[in-house]
Amino acid sequence: MKGVPIDSVCSLFLNRSISGSLKFHKQVPSSPARRSLPLSEPISVPFLSCGLPSRRSSLFRRKAIAKRNAGMSTRNSAGHVFITHPIHADARAILAAANLEADVVDAASAPLPLATIRERAARAAALIAFMPDTVDAAFLDACPLLRIVSGALRGGDNFDIAAMSERGIYFSRCGDLLTAPTAELAVSLATSLARHVAEGDARVRSGSFAGWRPELFGAGLDGATVGIIGLGAVGRALAERLRGFGVARFVWCDEDAGAAAWAAAAAEAWACPAGRAPGARPPPAFERVADARAVLRAADYAFPLTPLMPATRHLVDAAALAGAKRGAFLINVGRGGCVDEGAVADALASGALAGYAADVFELEDWALADRRRDIPAALLADSARTLFTPHLGSAVVSVRREIDMTACENVVDVLVRGVAPRGAVNAPLSVDRGTAT
Repeated sequence: MKGVPIDSVCSLFLNRSISGSLKFHKQVPSSPARRSLPLSEPISVPFLSCGLPSRRSSLFRRKAIAKRNAGMSTRNSAGHVFITHPIHADARAILAAANLEADVVDAASAPLPLATIRERAARAAALIAFMPDTVDAAFLDACPLLRIVSGALRGGDNFDIAAMSERGIYFSRCGDLLTAPTAELAVSLATSLARHVAEGDARVRSGSFAGWRPELFGAGLDGATVGIIGLGAVGRALAERLRGFGVARFVWCDEDAGAAAWAAAAAEAWACPAGRAPGARPPPAFERVADARAVLRAADYAFPLTPLMPATRHLVDAAALAGAKRGAFLINVGRGGCVDEGAVADALASGALAGYAADVFELEDWALADRRRDIPAALLADSARTLFTPHLGSAVVSVRREIDMTACENVVDVLVRGVAPRGAVNAPLSVDRGTAT
């Protein structure tokens, strides 16, 4: 049987955290035919507690995979792709050009029930999934023909990657396409919250506005201290954009050595006087602190930007907010569950926080059985000190087009080209996967 080329296979390393979850780190061999896929942040699978498969388990899986693949041609499903949400027309064209049959959910209003998704995916060789979707072992067992789950997303919180690897199924994602739009939205939320933009807009639309009045005074970024909890790709892009607002200082925390190297390089580059206008404010300083609580104690604006895993769930909780700088603003565009929304509502009511803006919410952490099912009523009612957007971090036409096209190219890599997808996160058990006809 023909195996996957060794230079196309990613290496998967698993290590068990003290909480019992698994973290996945990947290394992808460089290849001129592949786009680079920087993934410095770990992928957390909170609901996974199993270890590596035994030799007997692996042998059983290999036999099951071989049997599944052997039956594909007779079941005429090797070219069937199920897509759980609408995608860009240019992305559909990629599948059509490869003679792949696409079953696309075109309703954008609400996700399909899991049972319906499972039923429609049962005869698919590929699944293109989005953030609201959850793929676990039970789902995979109900979809025996799957060869790839292609995520039109950046994270992997809701996907059991180890179960896919055991069953010979690739999991791919779209790389670093969301960094810039997410950082832009974070800046927009921060300035709009602090300057009462939504409240001002409502005042004008009410018909009561008759000219300037001394009201709705807010806060600015010029001379402020900005706190970044997690100086990864989005945190760095955020700092680069806020530099132009006259921020005086960045306080940050991150255990990754690359974050410290980036901060040092940025501070040195920004300190260069070349190109600086006469009389311009000095470049912002970078100060590394011990942890998230230290960031909150110092920051006028705080941005939690960590992946969601057991160690970061409710990283910003009541105890952390109790020590926050009074009158600070908290902006969450990372993961909903990294912030305890109930504690935020209490902090706003007490005056400990001046405002809270969010594009992500605890109810979106679908992999967590004990997640909140709603946004606290106190937050929704406090329109003067809160500002919310419905997960618009990637809602830029050109960005969504690129994400959808990348997800489809990953599918074509596996089903048609017979190679590992360019956005592969895992290295499935190597068996003959064949090519679509």
